[in-house]
Amino acid sequence: MRIGVLALQGGFAEHIRMLRSLQADTFEIRRREDALGRMDGLVLPGGESTAIGKLLKDLGLFGPLKERIRGGLPTFGTCAGMILLARRISGTDTAYFGAIDIEVKRNAFGRQLGSFFTEAPFKGIGTVPMTFIRAPYIERAAPEVEILSLADGHPVAARQRHVLATACHPELTADSRIHRYFIEQLCAAGAGRRDCLTL
Repeated sequence: MRIGVLALQGGFAEHIRMLRSLQADTFEIRRREDALGRMDGLVLPGGESTAIGKLLKDLGLFGPLKERIRGGLPTFGTCAGMILLARRISGTDTAYFGAIDIEVKRNAFGRQLGSFFTEAPFKGIGTVPMTFIRAPYIERAAPEVEILSLADGHPVAARQRHVLATACHPELTADSRIHRYFIEQLCAAGAGRRDCLTL
């Protein structure tokens, strides 16, 4: 299992550490060449979505990764990664990969709950610890989108086909079950598909 982790900003090192603890072969995506190599899955970490979006385009990564995701590459986005994957971002006409049919609200929990920790049920896994840092949440989702978890009454995790998005940072906890879910439910199902190999 070979998983690429976008390594431009944010908590990519923590994702790599978590994935390696699950015996996944991981590598950093920093250059266009990295985005064209063989991979069975892709992780888009947290950070600042506007800055990451700009770097993706400036470095020539946006187009290749968008094609890979569109082609069926299993993809997992956390926090800013969720924003990058969303079809719509509230209050703006800007969109990035548009790979999951949700509308997200940036910094959605407000100043009081800007950063917080909670535990919540996650469909198919059980109750998991969740760390939120100025996180988004899902305001609207298409019927085809499966909502996997709620926090403070708002959807914070969702899946549509080969794309998984969470508002929380599972890489900042000691619980590896969400990453294992990504590997076992998305990457393993897609491994060996032509669109998950070198384009």
